[in-house]
Amino acid sequence: MYDVSHNLAKIEDHDVEGRMRRVCVHRKGATRALPPGHPDLPDDLRAVGQPVFIPGTMGTCSYVLVGTAPGDAFSSTAHGAGRVQSRHQAARQISGRQLRQQLERRGILVRGTSWRGLAEEAPTAYKDVTQVVETSERAGLARKVARLAPLGVVKG
Repeated sequence: MYDVSHNLAKIEDHDVEGRMRRVCVHRKGATRALPPGHPDLPDDLRAVGQPVFIPGTMGTCSYVLVGTAPGDAFSSTAHGAGRVQSRHQAARQISGRQLRQQLERRGILVRGTSWRGLAEEAPTAYKDVTQVVETSERAGLARKVARLAPLGVVKG
């Protein structure tokens, strides 16, 4: 298990305009992506960099990446695909029951605490996670390691 927060503020040391400075990095919808060799990484991760998880949706893939050389983003990258629709818009387009049936026909087991909660997380409400990951790679923020396909979804 690997627990990753995507809404935090943390005091860290970073190069700011050519000088190492202690700054408060606020990551809202972002996650840390420390590069290989970073002193804040535990020994077992120091050689490869920090694991980064970029989730897609309950109906698309997700990715595992690792942090790369630090850049202008304070060793950060996206936390997920990012929404293109509000929760309300998504829930108006499909019912939770319909969504669950569609996903289960594709072999993805779905459980949620409410039909509305499922509908709010419809895959159509999110950006294309593959494009988000490719953008992160092109920007030098993280490197792709694995692509994951959903087998089951729990929405609390």
